[in-house]
Amino acid sequence: MEPRLVGPGPYRATRLWNEIIELFRAGMPLRKHRCRFKSYERCFKASEAVDCLHELLGSNQNFGPEVTRNQTVKLLKKFLKNHVIEDIKGRWGKEDFQDDGHLYRFPPSSPLKPYPKKPSCGKEVIKFPDWNELEAGTSQEHIPVKSVTMNSELWYKRHSIAIGEVPACKLVFRRELTQANIEEIWKSMTLSRLQKVLGLDCLDEVLDTKLVNSKHIVQNAYNVNKQGIVTLEDKSKELPHWILSAMKCLANWPSCSDLKQPAYSGFERDVFKTIVDYFGQMKEPLLTFHFFDVFVSVLGLLQKHSKAVEALQITCLLLPPENRKRLQLLVRMMARVSFNKDLPPLSESVRTRTLMVQAFSRCILCSKDEMDLDELLAAKLVSFLMDNYQEILSVPSALKSSIEEHVVHLQRVQIKYAGADTDATFPAPSFCHQVSTDEFEYQRATGSQEPLAALLEEIATNKEISVKDKKKKLKQFQKSYPEVYRVRFPTPETEAVLFPEKTKQKSPILMWALKKPFQPFHRTRSFRM
Repeated sequence: MEPRLVGPGPYRATRLWNEIIELFRAGMPLRKHRCRFKSYERCFKASEAVDCLHELLGSNQNFGPEVTRNQTVKLLKKFLKNHVIEDIKGRWGKEDFQDDGHLYRFPPSSPLKPYPKKPSCGKEVIKFPDWNELEAGTSQEHIPVKSVTMNSELWYKRHSIAIGEVPACKLVFRRELTQANIEEIWKSMTLSRLQKVLGLDCLDEVLDTKLVNSKHIVQNAYNVNKQGIVTLEDKSKELPHWILSAMKCLANWPSCSDLKQPAYSGFERDVFKTIVDYFGQMKEPLLTFHFFDVFVSVLGLLQKHSKAVEALQITCLLLPPENRKRLQLLVRMMARVSFNKDLPPLSESVRTRTLMVQAFSRCILCSKDEMDLDELLAAKLVSFLMDNYQEILSVPSALKSSIEEHVVHLQRVQIKYAGADTDATFPAPSFCHQVSTDEFEYQRATGSQEPLAALLEEIATNKEISVKDKKKKLKQFQKSYPEVYRVRFPTPETEAVLFPEKTKQKSPILMWALKKPFQPFHRTRSFRM
C-alpha cells in the first residue's frame, strides 16, 4: 500500500489516523517468535514495531523526517490503548508499551475511526453585508449581495455618449461606514479568501465562523510596530517582563547587553527551563482550541509552499492579539536559538532544533479533547512555522490592499443615471483566476458585443425617430463600434434596406414652356457712320 497525501478538509486528523493504521498493518513484517519456551506465530517485537513505524512516518509526506523515535513510541502506546495492536496474550487498553523485546500482534481487525457526519452547508457561506440598510451596532452576517443585470436599455443609457446623447444623472452619496462596518468587511473578505486558498466548499467544515472576532483581525492588521509585532491595547495581557528578558537572553546569546548574566555553567539551560515551564502551564494553546481543525487542515497544503504560507498568514490573523503577539515572540526566539552556533547545547542527547519543537509544540497547537495524533501534527506545524515565521506572522499585503480598496469603493460618490439600477451593491473584489486566451476572447466578445448589437438593432428598428436622426445615430455608431456595425450591415445593400428610395414623378412638359434653340450671335454692321 502506497502512502498518499491527505489534503486539507474536515476531519483530517481522523483521516491521517486511519491512513497510518492501514500502512502499519500492511508494512509491519510478521514472523514466528519464541517466548518462555513457547512459540508464537505472526507476531513482532516492540523494538521491531518502533523501527518499522518510525521509518514509515519519516518517509510519509504527511509527517516527514523530523518525527523522533520517542514520538513513535508514544504513538504505539496509543495503538495499544485503542486496540490497534495487542500483546501475545490478547491484552490491550493501557499505554504500557515500551521500546523493548516484548511480543505484540495485530488483532483480527484494527478498528478504524468513523467519520462524523459533515455539516450541511452551501458552496458559498461567506457573504458580504449591505451597508445601505445597516443600523449601527447590528450584525451584518449573511446579507446577500444584489447583482446588476446588464440589459440593452441599461447599456444604452451608460454608453449613450457614443451615439451623441447624455442622459440625465445625479450624484449618490454613500452612507458613511462605521468602524463596525469596516470590521465586518475585514472578517467577510478574510474568511472568503481563506476558504478559497483551502479549496473548500464550506468553511464550516473546519471552522466555526461565529467564533471569529472581527475586532481581532483589524487589530492584528494595523496595531503593529516597526518589527511587525502586534501592540496590545490592554497592557495587562503583555508577557511578564522577566519572561521577555529570559527570551531575549537566549535569542541574543551571548550578546545580551541589557542583562547581567551569571557566569556559572548551565545558566542557559536554567533560562530555557524557565521559559518552557511558563508556556507549559497555559490552560489553552496559543493557536486556541477553536482553530485546531483549521490549522490541521492547512497542514495538507505544505507540499504547496506558497499556498501553505498564505493560508497560515490568514489563519494567524484570526487569533486574539495577545495570542498572536506571544506566538510571534516565541517562534522568533525558537528560530534564533536553533540557528545560534554560539549557544551551548541545551541537551546532551537531542539537537537544539528538535528540542525546541518537542518543548513548545504542545503549547502552540493541541486539541481540547485529546487526540491520538496531536503531538505529531503539532510538531509538523511548528517546524514549518520556525522555517517561515517572518512570512507567516506578517500581515498579508495582498489581502490588506484588496480590503482597503473595497472600503474606498464603498465610500466613493456614485453616479446614478435616470432609470438605471446603479444603486445595487457590487460584489467585493475577489482575487484573479487565470483563464485561457480562447476563453478570454470569448468572454470579451459575448460580454461587450452582445449588448452593443442589441443597441444597434434597437436603433435600426425604431420607427419613432426620423430618417435623418436615424442616419445620424447609425453613422456615429459605425464610427465608434465598426466591428459590431459590420456584422449587422455587411454590405451597403443591407444598410439601404432601412431607407427605401421614394420614386419621383416627372411633371408634364407644357408646350408654351418650350424655348427656341440657342442661336449664335451674329455681328451686324453698324448704322452709325
